[in-house]
Amino acid sequence: MKKLIDFDGLFDEKLAEYIRLHQDKYTEKQWENVIPKLYKQFGDTYVARAGATPRQYYAEMSDEELAETLERHYEEGVPVSDFLCREIEARGCSDALLRLLECREEEILTLAVNLAGSSEKAFPAYFRLLTSDVSADIKEAVCEQLKGGADGAKEQALALYEAGKEQEMMLEILSRCKQRDERIYRLLLNAFRTGDEIPMHASYLAAYGDERALPVLLEYIDRDDINFLEFREVKYAIEALGGEYTKPRDFTNDPYYQEILEQSQLPVDPDKRSDA
Repeated sequence: MKKLIDFDGLFDEKLAEYIRLHQDKYTEKQWENVIPKLYKQFGDTYVARAGATPRQYYAEMSDEELAETLERHYEEGVPVSDFLCREIEARGCSDALLRLLECREEEILTLAVNLAGSSEKAFPAYFRLLTSDVSADIKEAVCEQLKGGADGAKEQALALYEAGKEQEMMLEILSRCKQRDERIYRLLLNAFRTGDEIPMHASYLAAYGDERALPVLLEYIDRDDINFLEFREVKYAIEALGGEYTKPRDFTNDPYYQEILEQSQLPVDPDKRSDA
């Protein structure tokens, strides 16, 4: 096993010297563009301690060595360089990367999810994570990846929904499916009709894109007891599905409307108190 090398630390040393020598050459804004270019160049710079360039150093490792190296970086407190991450990512969703998805160290697990991306090879591990006791942040990251490949995740998401597990996340994933499926449409519509989270469930219908939901949305938005948050999200869903709602509504006394006004710190314009 190769030794761990803090390539980012080495780059920081070189960067500090470069800045000292060229501090008057660039403005602060220009430095924001220069530094990433210098880091990219550093990836192809021979480093004596490594006996290779940073990119070559990791390219010579096997998939398993890359995964083990990543774990050792966290265990020994050595910063993980982007060169290591990009090499793992370039290999695709390898078996070694799948092994990292079984890890319970949150930092490693978060990085492994980001590197595995929306590869269907990772989906079984992703669904295990969603139904385990990992943090909400991990579950959110996993959900985002499953949404990116929702059609491939559809059957397992449907199965878990029917089993009563993480149902809101399953609806969120299913709402991103591109292929039409009557089961999904019925679930999303039923969630909107019967659930409490109207804004969220309206957003799922908007994301799914089935215009058959328009009559239900139009009926709901016309209710007298609708609050401003619900109105705003349902109106967006209607427009996303190709519909239109133009009836003037006054939310001046709605607490959600008042809260949003206060947060925006904008003066109240009498001409804009109603939302059409």
